Amino acid sequence: MAATESEPMPDSPLSDSPYEVLGVASDADAAALRLAYRRALRHAHPDTGGDATRFHAVQRAWELVGTPEARAAFDRGSGGGMAEPQHEAWAPSAPRPRRDSRPMARAYGHPGGWTRERYLDLIREWAGRGVTVDDPYDASLVRSAPRDIRHVLADALAEEETARSLATLGIAYTVWHDIATDAAGPGFPPKLDHLVLGPTGLIAIQSEDWGGPVAFKRGELIGEALAGERPIRLLAARAKSVTRAARVKPTALVVVVPDEYASAPLEVGGSVRGAAVALVRRSRLASAIREGIPGSPVLGGADVMEIRARLQAAIRFA
Repeated sequence: MAATESEPMPDSPLSDSPYEVLGVASDADAAALRLAYRRALRHAHPDTGGDATRFHAVQRAWELVGTPEARAAFDRGSGGGMAEPQHEAWAPSAPRPRRDSRPMARAYGHPGGWTRERYLDLIREWAGRGVTVDDPYDASLVRSAPRDIRHVLADALAEEETARSLATLGIAYTVWHDIATDAAGPGFPPKLDHLVLGPTGLIAIQSEDWGGPVAFKRGELIGEALAGERPIRLLAARAKSVTRAARVKPTALVVVVPDEYASAPLEVGGSVRGAAVALVRRSRLASAIREGIPGSPVLGGADVMEIRARLQAAIRFA
């Protein structure tokens, strides 16, 4: 397996387009585009107090739309880069052949299934009654949709990527996806994304892509992209709803995000009701679970078998 433990995801539906990076409308003429590029490059340059990551993004944006040929290719959806991949990158992928013969984790449920259905309902409702949406994953359609709808699609992709990573844990682990919970409310999907059981504990996982960086502060995640959301509190409620029915308790609560949105591979944020809390980069997830989340107790073989039996009898899928 590669060092990243999973294949890289396509660009997120929440990523800025090259036009957004440069700060111009998508129909700006060539002169306005070049002026915007020079201004953005000057402001982002590290030598003038800018940020290296932003500087690279500006350069990449110019590569994609800076010449008539590149811009035409990008606008057709074949530019091959930032935030406007061909729609196949966002559509559900076909099953892939196994790369090796190592035993995979036991897995149940449909990762990302509920979230994809939610996206399809929202994008069709937004397009309008009576309007036929031939391809709900068309890049131009997704890009024009409101951010909250793009966020739902980004989360579906994140859940599917997490599931691919968790599958590599091996036969000692059992994974449940898209578990129905009683902890529902406005903007609060009635499900737990993933639950992992193995010798390193019983770990509840939320897959997220908020389109921006997050970090811990006083045991909760903060970040401009969260818009007031309290992810740890919500994850704890979801996990409690699921595990209480089986008369067990989670040993860890984990939020997994794209690598660029976490400042460290694994950041511990204290505990909630005895469960260790952590923010984990996507590429670090499988190894973090194998090694054990810091502060999370390990389980004996008999404990794992008993907890698995209880969960199998209690879990319902969304």
